[in-house]
Amino acid sequence: MTSSSRPYHLVIFGASGFTGQFVVEEVARTVSEGPKGNLKWAVAGRSKQKLEKVVEQAAGVLGKPELRSEVDILVADVEEPDSLAAMCKQAVIVLNCVGPYRFYGEPVVKACVENGAHHIDICGEPQFLEGMQLNYSSQAADKGVYIIGSCGFDSIPADMGVLYTRDQFKGTLTAVESFLTIGSGPDGGCIHDGTWQSAVYGFADGPKLQGLRRKFNHKPLPTIGSKIKRRGSVFFSNEIQQYTVPFMGSDPSVVKRTQRFLAEDHEATPVQYGAYAGIGGIGNIIKMMFAGMMFWFLVKFSFGRNLLIKMEASSFQFAFYGEGYTEGEDPSRGKPNGKIRTLVQGPEIYVFVIFISDCFFYTTVVE
Repeated sequence: MTSSSRPYHLVIFGASGFTGQFVVEEVARTVSEGPKGNLKWAVAGRSKQKLEKVVEQAAGVLGKPELRSEVDILVADVEEPDSLAAMCKQAVIVLNCVGPYRFYGEPVVKACVENGAHHIDICGEPQFLEGMQLNYSSQAADKGVYIIGSCGFDSIPADMGVLYTRDQFKGTLTAVESFLTIGSGPDGGCIHDGTWQSAVYGFADGPKLQGLRRKFNHKPLPTIGSKIKRRGSVFFSNEIQQYTVPFMGSDPSVVKRTQRFLAEDHEATPVQYGAYAGIGGIGNIIKMMFAGMMFWFLVKFSFGRNLLIKMEASSFQFAFYGEGYTEGEDPSRGKPNGKIRTLVQGPEIYVFVIFISDCFFYTTVVE
């Protein structure tokens, strides 16, 4: 079946989940504001009843009662391969909102590749992202299928921020450090359960990720300019004027994979990258030391992982500090002589997930 003969441009899988509900609303809003009658989409998941409620809710929020008849419902379950295959055969793009991806993601990727549907996710789990690249990249390329991972917070602002900083620098950018700060709302700062589970299991399975990376047999990328300095486990950042720790999310994995692709396939100068997160003042360090010990203990044991609970967050800011060689300077000689600072900031982090997923869908389908 060709893409042009498929009934749906987009299927949102996991539409009744935490993120999926908001994705449905944002896609519906974008479709209503775009070219009329050109885009056909559906929602999918395990429960038809829950999916009907999601569409009903979106129709009410947007004041579009016709949405109930415009959006079809597909029943599909990650534990039922035939249902996933049937879903993927009907879609040009599957936007997968079902996480944690380390548990539920691969069957969807496999079904997309085998049935010719492009796959977009909002994963923040390096082990899953790199594992899917290792296991399915060749098959996807043979079938002309795109597997586009990590299309949400915080990897998109990190990756695009580095590229934007490179493009704004007048010369050859060689290194970037990013500093993430998250602002809590009136109810305090926290993260969603799926994001939290991803961090918990990612930390626990760190050694497995190293073994996975060795299977790629990558040659080290050349270091241009001064080698980026390694920071301490806790340090005071003069850049953002607060105490800072290395960022443990997927940003380093995503950015470094992008830089490898640009260097190997497009002969671009690879940009070294370091990712950090601000934690505030000395009081927060004391809290983090205690909480960190508990986190380490809990994630190392399966019973402890199940005790860690749901949370949400409210806003973010990424500051990028880059260095390199200005125009006319030879990157192979001497130390970098130019610096640049760029800033990316936005509202509540899950809004950013929705926005990016929406943009990928709309750009891919329309253009």
